[in-house]
Amino acid sequence: MPPSHTLPQDKTYPPLSPRPANGRPAPHISGDIEAYRAEWGKSVGPDSDGWWREKALSSLSWYEPFGSVRGGGFENGDVHWFADGILNACYNALDRHYHTDPLKAAIIYEADEPSDSREITFAELFSEVNRLANVLKLYGAKKGDVVIIYMPMTWQIVAAFLACARIGAVHCAVFAGFSAESLGDRINDSHSRIILTADEGIRGGKTIPLKEIVDAALPRCPAVEHVLVYQRTGASVSMTEGRDRWWHDELEAAAGFCPCKPKGVVHSTAGYLLCAYLAVKYTFDVHPGDRYGCFADVGWVLGHTHIVYGPLLLGVTTTVFESIPTYPTPSRFWDMVDKWKITQIYTAPTAIRLLRSKGDEYVVKHDLSSLRVLGTAGEPINPEAWLWYYNTVGRGRCAVVDTYWMTETGSAVISPLPGAVPTKAGSATFPFFGHELEILEAKTGKVLQGNGVEGVLVSKRHWPSLARTIYGDHKRYLDTYMRPYPGYFFFGDGAYRDKDGYLWIRGRVDDVINVSGHRMSTAEVESALLAHPSVAETAVVGIPDPFTGQSVHAFVTLKPQSTPSAQTQTQTRTQPDALAKALTAQVRSIIGPFAAPKKIYIIPEQPKTRSGKIMRRILRKVVVGETDSLGDLSSIGDPAVIDAIIKVVAESSPTAEARL
Repeated sequence: MPPSHTLPQDKTYPPLSPRPANGRPAPHISGDIEAYRAEWGKSVGPDSDGWWREKALSSLSWYEPFGSVRGGGFENGDVHWFADGILNACYNALDRHYHTDPLKAAIIYEADEPSDSREITFAELFSEVNRLANVLKLYGAKKGDVVIIYMPMTWQIVAAFLACARIGAVHCAVFAGFSAESLGDRINDSHSRIILTADEGIRGGKTIPLKEIVDAALPRCPAVEHVLVYQRTGASVSMTEGRDRWWHDELEAAAGFCPCKPKGVVHSTAGYLLCAYLAVKYTFDVHPGDRYGCFADVGWVLGHTHIVYGPLLLGVTTTVFESIPTYPTPSRFWDMVDKWKITQIYTAPTAIRLLRSKGDEYVVKHDLSSLRVLGTAGEPINPEAWLWYYNTVGRGRCAVVDTYWMTETGSAVISPLPGAVPTKAGSATFPFFGHELEILEAKTGKVLQGNGVEGVLVSKRHWPSLARTIYGDHKRYLDTYMRPYPGYFFFGDGAYRDKDGYLWIRGRVDDVINVSGHRMSTAEVESALLAHPSVAETAVVGIPDPFTGQSVHAFVTLKPQSTPSAQTQTQTRTQPDALAKALTAQVRSIIGPFAAPKKIYIIPEQPKTRSGKIMRRILRKVVVGETDSLGDLSSIGDPAVIDAIIKVVAESSPTAEARL
């Protein structure tokens, strides 16, 4: 079943020119789609070991080169790459660039308040990393020990990553704002003795009491011996004598150089570094002198790969963004691009839809001519948002790369190459290097050959940055990814391959709704709703139904100019309202009557994590009346949103079921 949208799905948008004007660099791989196919073919062909060997040796610096390229497989979950080589992640990301150009900007630190923003050179970063590494050694950290990083998005968090890598310790970044209970679970699971944190975080003008949360977590974490506290806001916080110390005091007393500790590649250090390097270089067509802007959080894998390791491995300036897209105004992203002359931006579809809903006036007043590539990740992007990104932000001259990957893959699985692959609005396009993908029939595991097919997405072969296990639970790792379809890696997502071979991600397999035998993805229904000019964002969930098996329930937020007044809000929350009827008719027209929502709720805001992902599980629980068991809410951006949603659902009146 092809994507069902109002937009023409066969239209393609050209790649970047192989002969760009205005002094722009030529793309690494350019010309046409055959240039992509030729290079991709080398990465999966009979001599793919040779291709990967050359990339590993030319991209990374080794203390001792590896002998074998790869081994193991999906059957036993014993994948390994470059297993007998020795290198250090910090040396590759920092030292080799510091020695070449110490005064070059390593980081653009865009603080919560724009006036506090500044650049950090490789020399500054080198000094901070070395001093922090020596402090960690003083605390007894050694190779293999886990250091918990529970910090705000200041540039020091990058130093924390690299300091751990420098001495061979394992960094475990916990998203700043997770609850004390969630933090404590991660501390105990990792057996960590050392925590790096801050007095407070600050985001969108609001403070997050990080040290207070750490203090609340530690009574049930007896292994913790050291807490190093970075002074971000100057707030008065409790300091436990003998355990808690100030970051600035400790680093000031530490030696300014700490030798790198060579690390044998037991798991995926080299494999991860190599794929991070290649993904940033080729997916975003990064060149020397670029200024790379991934507006994510390092608490998630997107930040690991596209804020810390990928850009710094390439020696280009990376961006650490502490705030939110709408603070202090919805022009914040575009202010940054204009001010710092950022060349690539990478963000989530949720942020793109949010900024689109605020109006074009926040975009068009800025000089965005430095931009070449616009990236998106985290969930499928609907065509309307893709086209706004392409036309309004990119002004029709930037490549849009819709990248598909996940925490477990470490780097891109599907993505266009900006200089070679024509794109389609809403499609992730074609596999990245090293990925040979299949679409299987979900129930039988049968390979679906040819184009125009839809099923579950799997990989036939392993790749260097693949996660090797789930910490402390290898059986769960095998059961989740390797055993559902033996011989393949199962991503957990559905996919459609169109008549031209382009891949369209349909969302999580568990986000498929089955209404009277009609299977559809939530992303498909959401995209149909988003085609309405009044809709800013939408989230669709499947709810058990005694007659149809499941029914479609849609939560819709409106663009500011379409928000109902206080007098009409009660009317506009449910199906009888004219807008809800119009939206239902639109879904019927675009997809079919079977997809018509049983209920449409007009809500003021979607429940989102601080990284911008909509928490659909909360919406499901609210609809079925499980409001007393919503689960872990520590990552939600604004808890007050939940109460507003509960009120809307409670006040909604019964509506006629969709006619099938």
